[in-house]
Amino acid sequence: MARTESNMLLLGSSAPHFSLPDTLSGETQTLEQLKSEQATVIFFICNHCPFVIHVQEQLIQLAKDYQPKGISFIAISSNDVENYPDDSPEKMREIGTKLGYPFPYLYDETQEIAKAYQAACTPDFYIFDHNLKLAYRGQLDDSRPGNDIPVTGASLRTALECLLANKAIPSPQKPSLGCNIKWKEN
Repeated sequence: MARTESNMLLLGSSAPHFSLPDTLSGETQTLEQLKSEQATVIFFICNHCPFVIHVQEQLIQLAKDYQPKGISFIAISSNDVENYPDDSPEKMREIGTKLGYPFPYLYDETQEIAKAYQAACTPDFYIFDHNLKLAYRGQLDDSRPGNDIPVTGASLRTALECLLANKAIPSPQKPSLGCNIKWKEN
């Protein structure tokens, strides 16, 4: 499996706006509809990536732990479904329903949103503050498939706890590592 790191979008960047179909509800959703007054976690995932499969349960648990605290969670898949049919909207709906995703699972068919966020890999995580300014980008935690480190979401949890307590998020922020986003051929 290819190992690609996050591009590490500049902290303080504004969240690029989007309007994308949610494969779970069947409705088009915008950042303005889904954002939170506390913080908004946006993450790029897909169905077939072993790095995403490795952390799926923790993503669900994080959302369940932090949504009651006013944090929004938004999953986006931007992979080329022509060459990676396991990542099609129908398969996204199937996986999201089967696993009980407690967050929208949006489909970025044009890949314009992934490019706007400078997303590079799956999973790739971004936390935006109440003003939709980037406060954290990087890894979920130190666990990777095969490294025997438990999946805890520690890096993301620390960042969220700091935001909720109005404290600075520790530096340096480690990039996420995963499969590269499957870009369409031009």
